[in-house]
Amino acid sequence: MDPDAPSSTPAEPPSLFRWILGFLLVGACWGLTTPFMRRAAIDYTPPVRPSLDSGSNSWLKKKVLGIWYAVIGVLSRPAYAIPFLLNVTGSVWFFILIGKAELSLTVPITNSLAFLFTVLGEWWAEKKVINRDTWIGMAFVLGGIALCVQSKS
Repeated sequence: MDPDAPSSTPAEPPSLFRWILGFLLVGACWGLTTPFMRRAAIDYTPPVRPSLDSGSNSWLKKKVLGIWYAVIGVLSRPAYAIPFLLNVTGSVWFFILIGKAELSLTVPITNSLAFLFTVLGEWWAEKKVINRDTWIGMAFVLGGIALCVQSKS
């Protein structure tokens, strides 16, 4: 037997701390970034594009160019592009998680945490007040996450 050959024993599963960290990172990347992207999109005023106003373009060409200019205009602004890239990074981490963790836990946990982080992001980005009913709802969400995890233990 070759001592340098890779072993056939399965890799040790990640620790509980790494699972929790992974779920929190995905939830934060999805939830915290959404209010910032929303604010940047609302604050965006597109520049005047003479090519869209000319009568020589067809209706379809005007619509396609309008969408193209809007996407490029929003993505070229750091106020939108940075939260967007963080949000997409969260999606990459999510796909790594669903490849390793149990699907019936990963999806509800990450989506529930995204909701909680969205509420916190709105408080941070838009200075929205978190009212009593929202706090109660957040507590129920955390309770639901705990029940999901406990049921799989």
